[in-house]
Amino acid sequence: MHKYLVAFGFLVFMSSPFTFAESQKEIVSSPNILFIIADDMGKDAMKGFSEGSIKPNTPHINKLKGDGLNFTNFWTNPTCSPTRASIITGKYGYRTGVKRPGDKLDQSEKVLHQYIKDETNNQYATALIGKWHLSGSDRMFNPERFGIDYFAGITSGGTRSYTQWRLMAHGSSSFQNNYITEKLTDLSIAWIKKQTQPWFLWLAYNAPHTPFHAPPAHMHSQGELGTYQRGGDPFPYYMAAIEAMDFQIGRLLAQLTDEQRENTLIIFIGDNGSPRQVAQKPYSSYQVKGSLYQGGINMPFFMTGKGVERVGEDHSLVNNTDLFTTIAQVAGSSTDRLHDSKSILPLLSKKVSHREYVYIDSDDFNMKGCAIRDQQYKLIALNSGTEKLYDLSADPYEKENLISSDKKLSKKEEAALVRLREAIQEIRK
Repeated sequence: MHKYLVAFGFLVFMSSPFTFAESQKEIVSSPNILFIIADDMGKDAMKGFSEGSIKPNTPHINKLKGDGLNFTNFWTNPTCSPTRASIITGKYGYRTGVKRPGDKLDQSEKVLHQYIKDETNNQYATALIGKWHLSGSDRMFNPERFGIDYFAGITSGGTRSYTQWRLMAHGSSSFQNNYITEKLTDLSIAWIKKQTQPWFLWLAYNAPHTPFHAPPAHMHSQGELGTYQRGGDPFPYYMAAIEAMDFQIGRLLAQLTDEQRENTLIIFIGDNGSPRQVAQKPYSSYQVKGSLYQGGINMPFFMTGKGVERVGEDHSLVNNTDLFTTIAQVAGSSTDRLHDSKSILPLLSKKVSHREYVYIDSDDFNMKGCAIRDQQYKLIALNSGTEKLYDLSADPYEKENLISSDKKLSKKEEAALVRLREAIQEIRK
């Protein structure tokens, strides 16, 4: 029998080996799991965060966040392919080899969808709709080869146009001229309606990733937008793409029956920081997407729905790899740790310790190296040998590198530097 926890309206299930005792309840049916990824949407582009001053109108996302549990110290990779690979395998990038956009995930990896099916004796129907971006330059690759029941979307990093693009489904390609955010939602609604068993849907919008564009007018509140011209103000177009995605999320949720909605866990994340063209203070343009600074890797992440008992903020250190075992446990797996993934299910019911460190590595074109942090200090260690140490308690936006030629580290800072260096070595051994 599965057991579950409830927080922010998200459904989280735990199998019987878990010993959460009185806070757990038994239910007959397993939860549905809806995992939504926004592409290139940092905290500065979402309401409810202090970062940034220009915010989109997103009533549906706002409600999900407000009804759920918001993890403030969630780390992703600084770009899309590595983040997706880490979540779908539960492994750090140096283990999978996916450390920059366009890297290929080896077919020997067991992805989350297949793991869930193996752990639950095929109890769950699984789908991945939207952006894949884990097959290198092979745009005809069918992700269903990894054991995903259904894939429909784009296999590359994005599209040149949101209204003229190619859809991959079951290994076949077809030209589309409808708005891609709407089409991905249509596909999701149609797939959910066909299901007769519990389901796990990984819905990866490519919005608000470039190109900057004008979505259908009824989906946003940014006024009359003409065709975006290079060199123009990108903010209205970027915000409009986010609002159009929110509009479609609302449409998807409205299609769920009351029974489905009550039995569904919803997870929302941004995969990496906002694009440089729309970076907002306190981040600079070099501290967002593609960087190992907070603006590139400290992303929105909240859970709501079935099984989520806590509402508000949780400041635990959470790595994107942790979503693997978390989602698997919701589906019924008894494993709370696997590879580099540690389930956060206990956090959905009460405040408990989770991780001492979070770690991210990157071979991105802008910053090659890794980053690690504890509750106070953060170390960026670049492959060039350069190190940057920050006290995030006093300097959350990394304005002062404590390692400098004109300043000597305090004993506490020196101890933190040694500790973080050793932690990197321990992780990578």
